[in-house]
Amino acid sequence: MTQASVANNRMMTHLVTRLTRRKQLSASQSGVGLSRCLTTLDLTLLGVGSTLGVGVYVLAGGVARETAGPSVVLSFLIAGLASALSGLCYAEFGARVPKAGSAYVYSYVTVGELAAFVIGWNLVLEYVIGTASVARGYSGYLDNLLNNTMRDIYKSNMPMQAPFLAEYPDWTAFLITILLAVLLSLGVKESSRFNNVFTLLNLFVVIFVTTTGLTQSSLENWSLSTNQTRIEERGTGGFFPFGLSGTLSGAATCFYGFVGFDAIATTGEETKKKPTASIPIAIILSLLVVCLSYTGISSVLTLMMPYYLQDCDAPLPAVFQHVGMSWAGTIVSLGGLFGLSTSLLGAMFPLPRVLYAMSSDGLIPRCLAKIHPSTQTPLTATLLAGIMAAMMALMFDLSQLVDMMSIGTLIAYTMVSVCVLLLRYSQSDQSCSYTPLSTNDLNDSEEELFPCSTTTTSGTVYTRKDYLRQCLNLDRETSPTPLSNIVARHYTIVFSLLTIPLSLMVIHGSPVWYHRIGLIFTLIKMLLCIFILGRQPQDKTTLDFKMPGVPYLPAVSILINVFLTMKLSWQTWIRFTVWLVAGLLVYCLYGLRNSSEEFRMRGEMPPNEASNVEDVSSEKTDRKKIQKTFSSIDCDDF
Repeated sequence: MTQASVANNRMMTHLVTRLTRRKQLSASQSGVGLSRCLTTLDLTLLGVGSTLGVGVYVLAGGVARETAGPSVVLSFLIAGLASALSGLCYAEFGARVPKAGSAYVYSYVTVGELAAFVIGWNLVLEYVIGTASVARGYSGYLDNLLNNTMRDIYKSNMPMQAPFLAEYPDWTAFLITILLAVLLSLGVKESSRFNNVFTLLNLFVVIFVTTTGLTQSSLENWSLSTNQTRIEERGTGGFFPFGLSGTLSGAATCFYGFVGFDAIATTGEETKKKPTASIPIAIILSLLVVCLSYTGISSVLTLMMPYYLQDCDAPLPAVFQHVGMSWAGTIVSLGGLFGLSTSLLGAMFPLPRVLYAMSSDGLIPRCLAKIHPSTQTPLTATLLAGIMAAMMALMFDLSQLVDMMSIGTLIAYTMVSVCVLLLRYSQSDQSCSYTPLSTNDLNDSEEELFPCSTTTTSGTVYTRKDYLRQCLNLDRETSPTPLSNIVARHYTIVFSLLTIPLSLMVIHGSPVWYHRIGLIFTLIKMLLCIFILGRQPQDKTTLDFKMPGVPYLPAVSILINVFLTMKLSWQTWIRFTVWLVAGLLVYCLYGLRNSSEEFRMRGEMPPNEASNVEDVSSEKTDRKKIQKTFSSIDCDDF
């Protein structure tokens, strides 16, 4: 081997090491500047408020009319199942790593820096577009109450003809988003109070719609004849007018209606007491409430009025007007503003936290990690997030925004499920469990918490026989070993990759024999991967919450999320690719060189941690000076 090839190998090894380095958790990174004031009830209402908005008041009518028909009920249930499985994975990570940043931090401590940046970049996309889409829906609902006055003014004076933009700039949505950013800048407790009041009002409206709508329902609207629907050119009738494919496509869009619970996972550094317990409880409770709400609303909506007559912009007021209950439609319209207000706040709330977490790690400019001393919020990140979301709400319409947000969310959910499998089969010292001693330790401790360490196996050579024996765990290991960790990682990655061709074959496949054989062989390989994973010993670290049914439920979560991703349009994938390429440029030109882990690799202290140490040192020096001054004072002098 030549010296050039040796140098290239070393360079490649060094690059791979830098891309896969994992985050080390320490007290100096514990986010002591953020205000810890959120209770479990606050977190639960934040999750409900974040999720229960556009899906109820805007999205359900459009999916029923254009994509799924009455089977929109099943679309919501399928999307809810995918979200519930992902929610359980988030709950376990919330119990392991109660840190700001959600899936970004989870993947950073598990997979490595590059994967974490990609996930964080996707989360930025998710939350920016989520905020913009809710703001656009809010504007449309408010405009509906004003007989579309604002739309007519904007469209006549400022029309936009570009195919990838909205028909007109929505200045109302722009101003709403800016006002929300200002509200979030005032403080997390103030924002939480606003969210709690409006979420409770929103839940009252959901209960009112469900109970009142049931009195006006008719099962005939779930079994319309072919002739009735073909007149409107809307499907072929029955409960599945667009077929099972339409129901699944609707699920991919309805998945957007469940996005929001992950906002809870970004509050790990703002939770008042024991975030390792509060975060899992809040995630599970919020998803349960939201699932019941969507099931009731979507059922009533399609039972009260034929799906092909649904109003895509404001379906609930329209359906009550259809049955002669205009007064109820007015109440629902006002309730819609409550729901969209909380959904808007919940959509934007996690965005500054993700920017704060990424900038604290140096992957994006560190100025975004600055905490305002009065409000104890990441002020710069919050205002930047508001401007970004406001510009998106100004220029794009709702349908374009929904699919773009779904793809970023699905990829983030997939990564969290993969990380749960990787951590569960790692050795306990690799599990990166972040277990503070008490709430005081989270806020005031200056001691170094135990960082996650990595057990290397570079000096150990495993034969093929050893590998195969471990695949079946013939030695009956009860605790993870370096070899079992390697096996589990291999088959987790193989299973995750196999979900892509399986999803494509199911969606776009043909009934020819070789296609069926390929589908069967792919399924067999995936089942084999799950069988081998099930034979591996799991980490027995005690947590406040653990994902049940490992490896089966996380594997199902990965499959559902990947499948729903493959159902999205190719235009959505092109837009997402452009966003991803832009993110990789940011990482290569800035994040790779300025990462906190890069400083540690060079034996240096990251800038933000160095400033914390200086602040603590100066504070200790001041204390010593004060003590010395008082000790030198003679009481007899007085």
